[in-house]
Amino acid sequence: MSDLYRELLDAAYFHLLDLKQQGNRYVVASPDMVKALTSDPAATPPASALAPEAPKAAPAPRVSAPPARAAVPISRAPASAPAAAAPAALAPFSSEPLQGEAKLNAMLDLAGRAAICQKCPHLVRSRKNVVFGVGDINSPLMFVGEAPGADEDQQGEPFVGKAGQLLTKIIQTMSLSRETVYIANILKCRPDIPGQTAGNRKPTPEEVNTCLPYLMAQIDLVRPKVIVTLGGTAMEGLFGQPALITKMRGTWHEFRGIPVMPTYHPSYLLRNQALSVKREVWEDMLKVMERLEMPISEKQQRYFLPA
Repeated sequence: MSDLYRELLDAAYFHLLDLKQQGNRYVVASPDMVKALTSDPAATPPASALAPEAPKAAPAPRVSAPPARAAVPISRAPASAPAAAAPAALAPFSSEPLQGEAKLNAMLDLAGRAAICQKCPHLVRSRKNVVFGVGDINSPLMFVGEAPGADEDQQGEPFVGKAGQLLTKIIQTMSLSRETVYIANILKCRPDIPGQTAGNRKPTPEEVNTCLPYLMAQIDLVRPKVIVTLGGTAMEGLFGQPALITKMRGTWHEFRGIPVMPTYHPSYLLRNQALSVKREVWEDMLKVMERLEMPISEKQQRYFLPA
């Protein structure tokens, strides 16, 4: 399969995915196009017969990157409040979720596409692995982070460094495990720092816009009951506008009909060991457990409270 063909295939895939996420359930196709798509490949008609009946001036989908998204207001959405009319980017999923083998195969296909993605040449040159996602694709709880670090790039799995080890402890304290939740990042490649092998940087808006369709497809396939965003960049990636995590954490938001709880990134907890900050994150997780109707013990209720 040629690189050009793969790029065109990816462009068509993400274009259709974008239409689906906007609530479209059908696409317009001419009778000739339908006939060509359902006919015997050995009897494929000439290219002129495959052209859809559309105005000549209509632009074709871009191959290099998905279009930039318009900023969507990040508003609080308590469960008790009636649902307001949402913009297309926040509209609930319009199709039924995949199940069983079809769901697994779709996730494997998506992971395969991400593994060979070359849309950000500078990241392709510096990466060791594409860091796709890990965990249970049927989980009701999904954690979304920012981007891989050096450890994640080395191992090809999200949240395996010091911040990841802390996230694992938080998940275990919720009486869950990494195997029973789903974990992914906004960016699938480690952001490069030219001339350096250590350190991290925030993904650029262009990198986020290019990589975001992979995360959108992951969310579409997993269909979690709750999403926990880890840090401001994860919120910015989902909602398309700047996010001040200190003001937003602890309050419920909504993305495509899914409740979202923002909290601090585990790396922030590594830098700030204050008991009060740990308690803030834990209170966020208690709200998540309540939303998922998980049992909460008295001991769990009292974690990180002053003695």
